[in-house]
Amino acid sequence: MTLTHTPGTVTAPADSGNPALAPDGASPDGATAAGWFGGGRPVVLQVIPNLVTGGAERGCIDMAAALMRAGGTALVASAGGPMARELERYKAEHITLPLASKNPFTIWRNARRLEALIRERGVDIIHARSRAPAWSAWIAARRTGIPFVTTFHAPYNFKGEMKRRYNSVMGKGDRVIAVSRFVAEHVTKNYGVGPDRLRTIPRGIDAFTLDPERVSQERLIKLARDWRLPEDQRIVLLPGRLTRWKGQLDLIEAIARLKRADVRAVLVGSDQGRTEYRAELVARIRELGLDGQVTIADHCNDMAAAYLLSDVVVSASARPEAFGRVIVEAQAMGKPVIVTNHGAVAETVIDGETGLVVPPGDPATMAAAIGEALALDALQRRALAADARRFVLENYTRERMCDATLAVYAELLHLRATTGMAAHRKAAS
Repeated sequence: MTLTHTPGTVTAPADSGNPALAPDGASPDGATAAGWFGGGRPVVLQVIPNLVTGGAERGCIDMAAALMRAGGTALVASAGGPMARELERYKAEHITLPLASKNPFTIWRNARRLEALIRERGVDIIHARSRAPAWSAWIAARRTGIPFVTTFHAPYNFKGEMKRRYNSVMGKGDRVIAVSRFVAEHVTKNYGVGPDRLRTIPRGIDAFTLDPERVSQERLIKLARDWRLPEDQRIVLLPGRLTRWKGQLDLIEAIARLKRADVRAVLVGSDQGRTEYRAELVARIRELGLDGQVTIADHCNDMAAAYLLSDVVVSASARPEAFGRVIVEAQAMGKPVIVTNHGAVAETVIDGETGLVVPPGDPATMAAAIGEALALDALQRRALAADARRFVLENYTRERMCDATLAVYAELLHLRATTGMAAHRKAAS
């Protein structure tokens, strides 16, 4: 395990998880959606349980905005939530339906509602981002003959055949999008989705907001004061809600093993009502005598400043992450990262160049990795920052995610126009 960074040497690993290519095999970057759609104005209906918070919800909003910019029409159906107001900014339309319900009768009623909506609004594609609304969308797509797209935002677990069958609707798409190679492998193994239908399109981050040049000194000072951070300590940041599998206890143990009074860990995230776990964290901090070296900072409204304020960003998850947005965001802000070696997080780091990959549940190795990252000199840190950001811009931006998804839509619209969805589905079965 060595983090030795030479300026300009960063290279993406083979099969780095770049977004899906356009149907002709060309990169979607720079292509116009109007070209993909043949000058048409497709109507795409996305369905999701609600628009409260989360990666799936953010992706839904981002795609609605991209489709409107491309000259299409974006409809989003959900049970509602505060994020629905964002659709107004892009002139996309929200339709309120009880799509969060898992009640079978509600799912069937929603299928009829979606079918009527498809016919009334001339919907060309329906895109489901969660299981309960996906069942309704799948039924409606079959009844109306339009393409059906799904996105696996997570490797849905199952303990029995009933749950596996419930999950299986996400594998029924005419195109199935996985948000990482890790998720794609899960989909192939457990739901039999082959390369003819499966597309790997990583989540994308807002690289405009997450730009070190856009964070003012005033924002950094305010956040440091809010968190009561002394000026003489190096900051190790772990963003993530306070839940055991996010690994906060492992980071606390690593800080204890590091034995450096000049290092402070900041745990950023709400406990979301998990008061017992929060109390356990506080108790362990006191047992190890780390009151002056670990801060529980709760929710943060300025994560760009939080990343920039830190010296190292850690993902210590004990369970595999479906993507791991935090680590991509941290690299966009030019920070060295340390991640546990499972799930998709390790895909988004070039081990030894933009960060270090360590075994999960191993505080000793994590402590050594933190020490190594903190030992980088100023020149090495500047080189790493530039290359880490370039790596993100080349692979994990919101624009690449949206362009690759628009290419999937265009592919399906072409198939529908030339062969018809019924013939295409028969050929694919």
